Amino acid sequence: MDAYRFWVKIFALTFALGVVSGITMSFQFGTNWPGFMETVGNIAGPLLAYEVLTAFFLEATFLGIMLFGFRRVSNRVHTLATFLVAAGTTASAFWIMVLNAWMHTPAGFEMRDGVAHALNWGQIIFNPSMPYRLAHMLLASGLTVAFLVAGVSAYRWLRQDRSPAVMAALRTGVTLGAVLIPLQIIMGDLHGLNTLKYQPAKIAAIEGVWETEQGVPLLLFAVPDEEERKNHFEIGIPKAASLILTHEWDGEIKGLNEFEGQHPPVAPLFYGFRIMVGVGMLMLLVSWWGVWQLRRQGSPNIWLSRALLGMTFSGWVATVAGWYVTEIGRQPYLVYGVLKTSEAASGVPGPMIALTLALYLTVYLALTAAYISVVFYLARKAGQKNPDATEKLALGTAAS
Repeated sequence: MDAYRFWVKIFALTFALGVVSGITMSFQFGTNWPGFMETVGNIAGPLLAYEVLTAFFLEATFLGIMLFGFRRVSNRVHTLATFLVAAGTTASAFWIMVLNAWMHTPAGFEMRDGVAHALNWGQIIFNPSMPYRLAHMLLASGLTVAFLVAGVSAYRWLRQDRSPAVMAALRTGVTLGAVLIPLQIIMGDLHGLNTLKYQPAKIAAIEGVWETEQGVPLLLFAVPDEEERKNHFEIGIPKAASLILTHEWDGEIKGLNEFEGQHPPVAPLFYGFRIMVGVGMLMLLVSWWGVWQLRRQGSPNIWLSRALLGMTFSGWVATVAGWYVTEIGRQPYLVYGVLKTSEAASGVPGPMIALTLALYLTVYLALTAAYISVVFYLARKAGQKNPDATEKLALGTAAS
């Protein structure tokens, strides 16, 4: 219960940050991208409405019970409210990912006079990439939370807060991370195969492949040059990209020159993907090291604690890098093959958009800094309130 009381505060803080960041997106639909709703509003509108209904009728309602009803309702009702909030956030993510996946692999519609009309909502919702994107994102969210819990708990451990709540949370975070990261690697492979089928230009940019070829190497490092349409300083593993993407040593991968003028910017995808995968590999190493250490000694040593602390926000880094790859990789389309970004953009002057974007980023940076500082403030405060585990045991024995 000590762990629950601490982490429910972090959850409330995170929930508030999510609400604030989501509201600005709604304004941007109208101010910056009016062509989006004009063209595909018949599909995007209902999906966004379902997300809002889920968020406000399920999440927000039971969040009040979860946060403020602890001593006002029974334990059973409070536990039910907590699970309903979790279900609501997951359902909210489902509808957002349905719309995002549809924008990448649109299905179940037809165009009439330049406007998309729904023909089959089953095909729209369960479009070709939706299962992969949803699973990939939910696993990413689980990993983000796992390392946040483990990292903040390691911070408290390093500050000599050795209460049972800290150890329980640390063990939970490390174990969850160790379980989820192999699943994420498998799901990432399946997602990559799906992307290769429906968005081959994106895969070519991710891998830095300019000419269609067989037995493509997996580039660990390179400097893509769009002007000369080649890579500099390549370091790669022979044929590994073909093996991963086609499951054949000499599998063929289409190059960017096959999509000249219709492929995304190469550098953001190339580097963003490697940041995401690199952080994922660190997650694998640290979480499995953590499980081994905790099984062997029962508690983290100083090196594991420092490593977990350094990985506290690694999930956010990997997730943001992954979203850069996903969204920039869709360019030049807003809805792949249907609506170009340039066709949806408003006539608002560029400097005005730049100003509002700068203001949004400023607010986001301030909120991020505040979030991080409050999280560690709460961790320090909890450490001051929690005596050492041995002291608590002694107090409990004396009281009994």
